[in-house]
Amino acid sequence: METLDKKYYRIAEVAELVGVPASTLRFWEAQFSDIIKPRRNAGRTRFYRPADIEALRMVHYLLKERGLKLDAARAELARNREGVSRRFEVVERLRSVRSRLLLLQEALESRR
Repeated sequence: METLDKKYYRIAEVAELVGVPASTLRFWEAQFSDIIKPRRNAGRTRFYRPADIEALRMVHYLLKERGLKLDAARAELARNREGVSRRFEVVERLRSVRSRLLLLQEALESRR
């Protein structure tokens, strides 16, 4: 999981961070408008805050990884957003640990 060190991100940056096209982000913004609210400037350019990016990652987790439909994902977030957030964080931490372990395994194998 990448560290979000900037205050605002443009949609192209967010699309790359989340791993989906910008059009998908715009669609999710409309479908999950209660949790995804990017700021806009006078030219209507979207600027996403780190909290918006985390919400998008949660939506990505529910839709793409858990395979929920839009209505089910909306209902899950409405019913138990804290639980979804905790599960998402646990899955992300486990992925991070797994990648570090794989790097260690590769380093050990290269020393043989």
